[in-house]
Amino acid sequence: MRKLLIRNATVITMEPKPGDLLSADILIEGEKISGVGTQLVASDAELIDGRPFIVIPGIVNAHMHTWQTGLRGLSADWTLLEYFRRFHAGFATRFRPEDIYIAELVGALNQLNCGTTTLVDWCHNNPTPAHTDAAIDALGNSGIRAAFFHGSPKPDPKPGEPHFSEVPHPRKEVERLLRGRFGSRDQLLTLGLAILGPHYSTLDASLHDFKLAREFDLIASMHVGGPAAKTPGGWDVLEKQGLVGDFVNIVHGNSLEDDRVARFVDLGVKFTVSPEVEMAAGHGHPMIGQVRKSGGSPSLGVDLESMVSGEMLMVARIGLAHQRAMDNASYRAATGGIPNSTITAREALAWITLEGARMLKMEDWIGSIAPGKQADLVFIRADALNLWPVHDPVSTVLMQASLVNIDSVMVAGEWKKRDGKLLYGGIDRLKIDLENSATRILTEVGLKPEGALQARH
Repeated sequence: MRKLLIRNATVITMEPKPGDLLSADILIEGEKISGVGTQLVASDAELIDGRPFIVIPGIVNAHMHTWQTGLRGLSADWTLLEYFRRFHAGFATRFRPEDIYIAELVGALNQLNCGTTTLVDWCHNNPTPAHTDAAIDALGNSGIRAAFFHGSPKPDPKPGEPHFSEVPHPRKEVERLLRGRFGSRDQLLTLGLAILGPHYSTLDASLHDFKLAREFDLIASMHVGGPAAKTPGGWDVLEKQGLVGDFVNIVHGNSLEDDRVARFVDLGVKFTVSPEVEMAAGHGHPMIGQVRKSGGSPSLGVDLESMVSGEMLMVARIGLAHQRAMDNASYRAATGGIPNSTITAREALAWITLEGARMLKMEDWIGSIAPGKQADLVFIRADALNLWPVHDPVSTVLMQASLVNIDSVMVAGEWKKRDGKLLYGGIDRLKIDLENSATRILTEVGLKPEGALQARH
């Protein structure tokens, strides 16, 4: 079994004990962490000098539509309704399985490059099993740890077809996936359901989908917010039937009432927020404060690389700044003064590590640095000009670090990035393939590739 011993690194464990260690060792045996402390001994281990690094747990991107990677930037100026019309009723309908594959592969590799070791891929452009399989193949080939949340496309219906809101999640497809690529849960790729939920589907479809997820012990993740709910009283029915529990993941959630959020937190529901996209596209204020007030803690996700950057450190920083601003404004309105800081940088770092792991029910596997957990680690070059000197490692990571500082990334004990470079061959070829895919899609919807900028307006 391969052993690695990282010596004398600054280690942010995200565990209450031992907490942050300013000069510590991490011993890795195979895919797991076997020791964290000082002066660890392993005579047969490969030694890694950790002195230049702050080591943090692998980042968890808890929500992203990775299939949109090839269309980066096109929706930067769109509101949510424009995005629905142009992306789901337009671009999405032109995707072939090979377009899904290259977008998912490049998107997953970029996440690794940015320090994400676990990606929740909310895949809702899979009109055929071939599209689904292409996405799963790409995630597997990238080497990232991924939760593939199987969704369904959102095109405008053709004459005689039901609206997508009326269509239950396909049981046969879920059964096929569980018999095949997801026959084991002890692997890098796991399965969840990206369902419509009561905000975007009929009551009958919602009841079917919640029961399906519970039957197969899968996380049921759904968007909540934006336009008016398709089934206004849907949550009341689901609660009365006992279908709201710790397998439910609500994404965005901006329109939920305080008392409902409090009940859901008590029931174990997990909330995922994409602050930058929500503020830009018209969802409303991100609900980080609402979840915290109810005793919960959110996970965070990029959401759309067609709109914003794929860097999770940026997502956490924006989420923290927004909620601090909201808290400060409320306090000023009530008292005329300025409060003490309401949220720490450490808590925001937890949103993209431990809380993402908890959303996936994987907190015993990932999310912190502790013996027995998977060796998912991010090495941040702390002696860089933009970070030096380091007075508080957590603040340095959360408030100052960026992609330029992500030196190395490890998933399950295997290096995916070393010395600032992805260890994946043929990146230049992949970039060409991604561009060719995007060019064809844009051409088919009537946009000249060189005029793609016009699609934003």
